[in-house]
Amino acid sequence: MASQGPPTKTSVAQTSPEEKNIAVVKEYMRIAYSPTENKGRSSVAHLCTADSVFDAPTTFPGCETPLDYADSHSKVMAAIADLHIISFDIAFAKEGHVLLRYSAEGSHCGEPHNGIQPTGNKANWHAAAIFEVRDGKVYSFTKEWDKVGFDGTRYEIEHTDFATATHVEAIRLDEG
Repeated sequence: MASQGPPTKTSVAQTSPEEKNIAVVKEYMRIAYSPTENKGRSSVAHLCTADSVFDAPTTFPGCETPLDYADSHSKVMAAIADLHIISFDIAFAKEGHVLLRYSAEGSHCGEPHNGIQPTGNKANWHAAAIFEVRDGKVYSFTKEWDKVGFDGTRYEIEHTDFATATHVEAIRLDEG
């Protein structure tokens, strides 16, 4: 496992097996959020069980496994070429379950995304990921993304455009 990665801001004392589970999950996330290392499912396959599952219908509909997520995320990162996790705001485990709340940022500085040429628009967000680790590998990954903007307005952004969208391009959900 890689020893480098974003800092963890808050955690609690963990058992040795729990620390190992957190390390597996952080390694998965490090690769999945790396514009240079994430080449799709093959980049994270060694970290996932053969029967792994993924759930994030509001942001990644159609993705059913952590491998599908890596595939989808690699396409996003081709456009968001500087995408990275700033920090793991909270990280803890209880037996085989691991929770990460993280902050990420990036800008549309890479390839065109859904036909839109690079805009340079920057986005930052927070998300939570709940993992189940079995036998040292990711079995399940559930992702929730914070859709509240920094101005307190709730936005819904199409999953294929979430990282390139600005508040102007997003749909305001709280307008009557």
